[in-house]
Amino acid sequence: MDKQVFVMDHPLIQHKLTYLRDKNTGSKEFRALVSEIATLVCYEATRDLPLEETEIETPLVKAKTKVIAGRKLALVPILRAGLGMVDGVLTLVPAAKVGHIGLYRDHETLQPVEYYSKLPSDLPQRDVLVLDPMLATGGSAIDAISIIKRSQPKSIKFLCIIAAPEGVRALTQAHPDVQVYCAAVDDRLNENGYILPGLGDAGDRIFGTL
Repeated sequence: MDKQVFVMDHPLIQHKLTYLRDKNTGSKEFRALVSEIATLVCYEATRDLPLEETEIETPLVKAKTKVIAGRKLALVPILRAGLGMVDGVLTLVPAAKVGHIGLYRDHETLQPVEYYSKLPSDLPQRDVLVLDPMLATGGSAIDAISIIKRSQPKSIKFLCIIAAPEGVRALTQAHPDVQVYCAAVDDRLNENGYILPGLGDAGDRIFGTL
């Protein structure tokens, strides 16, 4: 796999992913699993946050310890499925600001269409985590990242749960400066642009709109 792409093989992630894929998993459990997996993927994606030394007082002595070195994060879920990952990531980084980008896929052309964009005003001072459970053709991710880049953030990472090889190739070629974090890279896309074996439509399963 490309050094730009990080696939999470942690047993907890793989276990949860099995139940996420199961067609018999209901919306309530599906939402919980998406959130939990997002937390675990975020844990890995933030591994390189810089630290600085500080001094605190424990109940016993003064001690030199570490804190994150003033780096600010912004989360940008791609509507609507990306919303399912937000709470899980905020569990780890509750001070992050949250923007939103609305894109839908034209079912005839399979191309993304932008209908909404609202980003934090201080994005140039922030590192951005773009959230979307599925990286299929890559079109939505590529367009969302292009929109975010207009605001000149410090860096961008793309976090998803399941990716197709076609989407990974398209995204890494279009944005070679963006790292991709996912729980699995599946076999391929079908003729309708859905990931196989995948888990179906993530948005429909999160919000119960099947």
